[in-house]
Amino acid sequence: MPVRIPNTLGLDAFADNYYEYADAGQLAACLAAAPKPWLPVGGGSNLLFSKPAVEGSVFHCTDTSWEASRGNGYVRVRVGAGMRWDDFVKLCVDNEWYGAENLSLIPGDVGAAAVQNIGAYGAEAGSLVSSVEVYDTVEGLPRVFFPDECEYAYRSSIFKKSGKRYFVLKVVFKLSLIPSFSLNYGNLAGSIEGEPTLQKVRDAVIATRQAKLPDPEVIGSAGSFFMNPVVSEETFAALQARYPDMPHYPAAGGVKLSAGWLIDRSGCKSMTVGDAGVYEKHALILVNRGHATAADIIRLAEDITAKVESVFGVRLQPEVETV
Repeated sequence: MPVRIPNTLGLDAFADNYYEYADAGQLAACLAAAPKPWLPVGGGSNLLFSKPAVEGSVFHCTDTSWEASRGNGYVRVRVGAGMRWDDFVKLCVDNEWYGAENLSLIPGDVGAAAVQNIGAYGAEAGSLVSSVEVYDTVEGLPRVFFPDECEYAYRSSIFKKSGKRYFVLKVVFKLSLIPSFSLNYGNLAGSIEGEPTLQKVRDAVIATRQAKLPDPEVIGSAGSFFMNPVVSEETFAALQARYPDMPHYPAAGGVKLSAGWLIDRSGCKSMTVGDAGVYEKHALILVNRGHATAADIIRLAEDITAKVESVFGVRLQPEVETV
């Protein structure tokens, strides 16, 4: 019987071949029997299933274990890829491990976080990674990647760029035992009363996210649908001359722009296709208001991309993966 694949957009997606695994041995046995193409999934928070019947085989890691080892001023935490990301952040906060608190309430699993290099409020998961343990489906062997091999960049990694070659098994994070906070993003510092603590920062991040982002349990959403585009210094200078209030941030290879601002200023915030629309509190979020189909969401994303490009000459790239 087909298994329904959970996804935060709330789309119908079913797999005839669905496998769960907790370690490399179990995964290898599953792969030996599984028809291709292979699709590893976490919480389904960054996926858009283009049709209800998913071809090939779907894999989900069930390993939620963790173990910690302390060093001089730091702790390394080895976490199963199947642990919910926010459960990991809570674990860090509860144990007074510093570094992950700004990434509170991001949906998905630990393995997917390492693949996507998730980020929010001035922090990225890749900056916390000490190593990533994977199963190499080409070589048929487990392998360990260290930070300089992970090729972490904005919402990117070697795991993402290599297709489905690497299945994440464990992620080792290095966190600080010395109190330190990153509160310069937006109004994060202003939303904390008194001296900051890990719990106060986590609470502030959660409150901020809940105020402007939809709860996928209530409104279908895949979070930020588009990546913030990076343009050349020359392109930015020309845009800034026309739009002095354009938000911008330094980035490798140029200047990062706000995709949400571009969408809003190009007049896309009121766009709808069927039950798919732009979330009223955040232009970067596309939502399923009840009965949107994958085709509705894809068409809406295409319309937004075309409009932004026609107004600003900047082409948005999706952060969400369409399968």
